[in-house]
Amino acid sequence: MFAVIKTGGKQYRVSENDILTIEKVAGDAGDAVEFNEVLMVGEDGKAPSVGTPLLDKAAVYGEVIDQTRGAKIIVFKKKRRQNYRRKKGHRQDLTLVRITQISATGAKKAPAKAKVETASAEAPVEKAPVKKAAPKKAAAEAKPAAKKAAPKKTDKKTEE
Repeated sequence: MFAVIKTGGKQYRVSENDILTIEKVAGDAGDAVEFNEVLMVGEDGKAPSVGTPLLDKAAVYGEVIDQTRGAKIIVFKKKRRQNYRRKKGHRQDLTLVRITQISATGAKKAPAKAKVETASAEAPVEKAPVKKAAPKKAAAEAKPAAKKAAPKKTDKKTEE
């Protein structure tokens, strides 16, 4: 299932579990977000429902992942022969959103997190035994064999 939503003056084609970078939306990480400006909803194999311009009851639900800022954009103004130059930087405030649900009727399903928690409470998971690392060899065993003494060099002048 997919939907086309409008937010921040732009339109996005989204499906469940998509991660979007959109214009700043109020909320902290983990907060739920609802997009009511849905332009179109479609399913695989079916004709899409298109609004005029919006679908009345359709809604898209998401979760805020993070509040970030975009890359810096340099704004440079200049008027030739007038000694006029202005340089400014701008960083847009952005929000990362994960789409959790698309609803053509506006009804919201129960969150999937609750189902996972109840399943884990019913069947406790046993932990595997922890294996210990093998003991290291003693330093005496790791010593290399002693070097053999090299024959002494003698000067030819002293031998004569």
